[in-house]
Amino acid sequence: MLQKILNNKLRLIQFLFLVVLLVLVRAFENQLFYDPFLDFFKKDFAKLRLPSVNSFQLFLGLLFRYTLNTAISLGIIYVLFKEIMMVKFAFVLYYFLFMILIVAFFYIIFFTRENHNWILFYIRRFLIQPIFLLLFVPGFYYQKQNR
Repeated sequence: MLQKILNNKLRLIQFLFLVVLLVLVRAFENQLFYDPFLDFFKKDFAKLRLPSVNSFQLFLGLLFRYTLNTAISLGIIYVLFKEIMMVKFAFVLYYFLFMILIVAFFYIIFFTRENHNWILFYIRRFLIQPIFLLLFVPGFYYQKQNR
């Protein structure tokens, strides 16, 4: 019984530590990542022209941030479920979704003539925030309960 309580406390501490890491990624986003859209989307961006970007630097910044969020999110999934197969599946999903989102992101930036700032806003949101974690955890929990 005591061991079970200690294990749950350890899991809780690990979970909280990983959540704090996600918060720190967000708190230091200006210092860690090249992203001219950080300031752009803080304004009334609906009718504004897109800022000029260094596409390679932007890609690397988005990849680095997505990778950090993904690694931390996979840690949270492991701490919550203790199943390595779930973590592997989530990893594949994360990078499959990254490929789709990053192509859509750069397609909108470079190949559309119309103002698609809202679509760009939401695609970027999925790239820079751990939103998939909020989707995967309930899904994995439901799957684990129905086994």
